[in-house]
This record gives sequence, C-alpha cells and structure tokens, in this order.
Amino acid sequence: MNNELVPQPSWWKRNWKWVVPVGGCFTLIIGAIIVFSSLYFGISNIMEESQPYEYALELLNKDEALLEVLGSPIEKDGMFQGNISWTNGNKIAKIIVPIAGPKGEGKLYIDASGQGEDWIYHEIRVEVNEQEFDFLNESGSEF
Repeated sequence: MNNELVPQPSWWKRNWKWVVPVGGCFTLIIGAIIVFSSLYFGISNIMEESQPYEYALELLNKDEALLEVLGSPIEKDGMFQGNISWTNGNKIAKIIVPIAGPKGEGKLYIDASGQGEDWIYHEIRVEVNEQEFDFLNESGSEF
C-alpha cells in the first residue's frame, strides 16, 4: 500500500472556471461606472462653466425679491437638464437648473443663442412654488 500524498492542484486551477466570468463581469461593470460618471461630471462641468449659466446665477444673487424668497446664496441644487450646442460659430443654450437657497428651492430656466463671444438671452426665469421671476424684458437681452 502506497501512502504518498496526492498533490492538490493550485487555487487557480481549481477555481478559474468561476473566477474568469465573475472577474470579467466586475471589470465591465466598473468600466461602465467610470465611463458614465466621467461623462456626467464632464457635461456638468461644461454647463456650470458656460457663460449663460454664470450670467444667470449672477443675476439671481443680485435680485432682492428672489433673495427674500430663497435666501442667500442661491446655488445649483441638482442635475442640469437641457443642452448647449455649438455649430459653425452659432451657439444655443437651453438649460433648466434646479436651484436652492437657505429658505427654499426652485428652477432656473435659461434660453440663449449667439455667435462668437456674444450671447442673446431670450429667457432667464425662475419658478419658485407658484411665483415666477422674469429677469429679461420681452425683447430679450444681449450681452
């Protein structure tokens, strides 16, 4: 009778059949999370640094009536909706931004177009509950 121990296969040889598919799935999931979060933060950054958004936020923080309702400072409070596009020198921005201050929250609506460095604002409006604050006259504003 031979009492020699039979060598056991390595961990990899015993477990590769489940490690490879599970590891591949985790790699794909983590890769997708990285891609989508990069896109989200990249697009959010572009929107936040856009001239229409910065100009509108500056107007909001100077308006006494709105500051009474929302408090100071008024800041972005969620995800941007809308788009900013540049085509052959023409640019269009249609953005909806959730905003909030210490006293409440609302939505900022921005509609602007332009060429080169100039923007023409067609709408800068804030809705808070049932109230509406319009920051432009009927004809639009050019800056």
